[in-house]
Amino acid sequence: MSSTAPLTYDQAGVNYDLIDPLKVTAQRAAAATASHLAGHGFSEVKASRGESAYVVDVGPFYVASIVECLGTKTLVADEMAKLTGKSYFAGIAQDTIAMAVNDLITVGATPLVVQAYWAAGGSDWFGDAQRAQALVAGWKAACDTCQVAWGGGETPALAGIVEDGRIDLAASCTGLINPKERLSVGDKLGPGDAIVLLASSGIHANGLSLARKLAERLPQGYLTEIEPGLTYGEALLAPTALYSPVTEALWKAGIAPHYCANITGHGWRKLLRHPSALTYRIHTVPPKTAVLDFIQKQAGQDDREAYSTLNMGAGFAIFVKASDAERTAQVARDCGIAAWVAGTVEAGEKQLLIEPLGIRFSENDLHLR
Repeated sequence: MSSTAPLTYDQAGVNYDLIDPLKVTAQRAAAATASHLAGHGFSEVKASRGESAYVVDVGPFYVASIVECLGTKTLVADEMAKLTGKSYFAGIAQDTIAMAVNDLITVGATPLVVQAYWAAGGSDWFGDAQRAQALVAGWKAACDTCQVAWGGGETPALAGIVEDGRIDLAASCTGLINPKERLSVGDKLGPGDAIVLLASSGIHANGLSLARKLAERLPQGYLTEIEPGLTYGEALLAPTALYSPVTEALWKAGIAPHYCANITGHGWRKLLRHPSALTYRIHTVPPKTAVLDFIQKQAGQDDREAYSTLNMGAGFAIFVKASDAERTAQVARDCGIAAWVAGTVEAGEKQLLIEPLGIRFSENDLHLR
């Protein structure tokens, strides 16, 4: 355990108490615009409001859409490039697509088209051929993994808005829910369901503000070894797992999830995002990846703080009927993703009980659906 004072996400510059109220205000304003769809002969799936992707009923099928920003992981890639001479932007590209695709699939959608938003601090960013080509190659490779078309994008040079030498990355994704019975917005979620957790590949793309702040405390910074042959910086830059091959394989196997949650910001509290009053009881906790274990120890975080911020080894949750649980986990493993039947859904108070760790999160611990 670190001998210095504990480091929290708030201290790293991310305070959800300030961010989430704006999100709630924006959601309310956005909901008031749904009536415009009727003029085009369509309607929204109201239950998708506040979920990870927005769904529109267009008649024969549903259309789902999402836009997501990568965040500050590019700053780690930039610093590691200076230290090692390597480019990490192929992995950064996968991270960006994962942020959008892994949200889109929570509602039962098949990802169809991805669009890119690459906003640089100046035109010179694109002049680094090694870095730029790595970004392109990684973006295409992630599209191939998810079987989506890369439709296009925008590459503005925003000097004065984006810092010189930096880039802000984002992706949007559109998908189809076809047939309509694939829709997964929690209307089927209920007592008796099982919770299957899919392994993360590392920190993914959430919690990087904390991880970067921690690097400042380490004598060797990003080059600190967290295990033999693996530096802190390399471990942080492990690309985010892409989970759409799993959800597609589940449908082909005849398994229809009752609900899904992409475990990103807010950590395991994301398991509470459905509005129903249900208790989520976790009996099996996946092992932490080396980098997450290192961050928790060096930041001096107790389990409650760590699991409220980071994915702690579980990047995606799938809620299925109990009889499908073991088969769901096996389908994921067949796709190369470790998985565990980790818990159950029960009637009662809205809470998450991580029993092996003695952690309880209540509705008050999650500000935003």
